[in-house]
Amino acid sequence: MNGAGGSSGGIGHFFLGIFMMCGGFYMLLNAITVSSNFGMGSRLYGFSAMGSNIGITGGMIMIPFILGIGIVFYNAKNVIGWLLTLGSITALIFGVISTIRFSLRTMTAFELIVILVLAIGGLGLFLRSLKAIDAKYS
Repeated sequence: MNGAGGSSGGIGHFFLGIFMMCGGFYMLLNAITVSSNFGMGSRLYGFSAMGSNIGITGGMIMIPFILGIGIVFYNAKNVIGWLLTLGSITALIFGVISTIRFSLRTMTAFELIVILVLAIGGLGLFLRSLKAIDAKYS
């Protein structure tokens, strides 16, 4: 009889590994706090030019986007309009992603050990269930 993934690894290890992985990774992701300070007036990008710091905000990125949208709606074959639109959307997406902060909430060492044992132990059991086991060990 074939087990998980067509191998003889065992369906019990497969489901126990999946259950442990789901629990461990759920607890790990639940302990992570995600925050951002993105706003139309917040500085997304910055560079220095001629001795001064220049910051590019989300609102500044929206100006070429609006111009690009107008050009595209006027003439959909205009390459400059498409470049303005796609370039400013790309800059906005990368700017938002770069302002995201991840932090792990305060937890005890026991909680962290339980999370890691469940997540990594479950991953090990899951991968072991996909491996063929010799008939002499069954």
